[in-house]
Amino acid sequence: METELSPQAPQAPPSLLEKAASVLGAFEGPDPRLSLTEVVRRSGIPRSSAHRILDQLVRLRWLDREGRDYRMGMRMLELGALAAHHNRLRRAALPLLHDLHERTGQLVHLSVLDGTEVVCLERIGGSEATAVPSRVGGRMPAYSTAAGKAILAFSGPDSVERVLAQGLRPRTARTLVRPLALRAELAATRERGIAFDREESFRGISCVAAPLRGAGRAVAAVSLSAVRGGERELVRLAPPVAACARAVWRELYGAGRAGRPAAAPPPDLEPAVSERAMDNMLGWLRFSEWM
Repeated sequence: METELSPQAPQAPPSLLEKAASVLGAFEGPDPRLSLTEVVRRSGIPRSSAHRILDQLVRLRWLDREGRDYRMGMRMLELGALAAHHNRLRRAALPLLHDLHERTGQLVHLSVLDGTEVVCLERIGGSEATAVPSRVGGRMPAYSTAAGKAILAFSGPDSVERVLAQGLRPRTARTLVRPLALRAELAATRERGIAFDREESFRGISCVAAPLRGAGRAVAAVSLSAVRGGERELVRLAPPVAACARAVWRELYGAGRAGRPAAAPPPDLEPAVSERAMDNMLGWLRFSEWM
């Protein structure tokens, strides 16, 4: 018995984003330098489109051009280094974050600073986690979060000035919107080693955070969110949060187990290129769909 085959729907042509991904994917091989002809052969993108995309990527510093050859640019290398650091940070922190959640029953976050915002790298949910509108990859203003203040307090003055230059906008009635008030709060954070968010980001939600740091700048922060309990609950939760942050730091840069040599933390982990740079690139790709 013959069966009638339904006609296949025609495939849509690849978008510019997919074309650009194919062009960048051509550089995955062992040869660091590729000619236009080699990029066309490896990516399958028509020569004229590949040439336009390559030129745009060179202007954006995602690729470099040497004569007739192309190679990965500094932005791509910096982004890769940042992603590797964040992955290493998350892997080292994850068991300790789970332990902190089990000991406290509260929602746990691991966050890093990106410009004037904090980015959530990990979120371990508690029984009231649905009440906290956070997600992995989500961004929040650094000045209104405990994690952001914990990192800013142990960052260079340039980081704080960038936040102040952008402006402090109220998210709730308790958000610190006066520069002097924020500076005083950061000074207090440096003194006690712990940062608080007293319903400054969301009404009814308070947080306590501790920075991941040695003798230098903070590289990240561990935080707990509490839906109820107020200031007294934050103070009660502060010691285990600080202990978790110290343990993650030791796991990253301490001697560790079995005599593992200590890894030297980089002096400044605030990169020139970060997730924001990728956002800018994707924005350019969406804008250039007409190509």
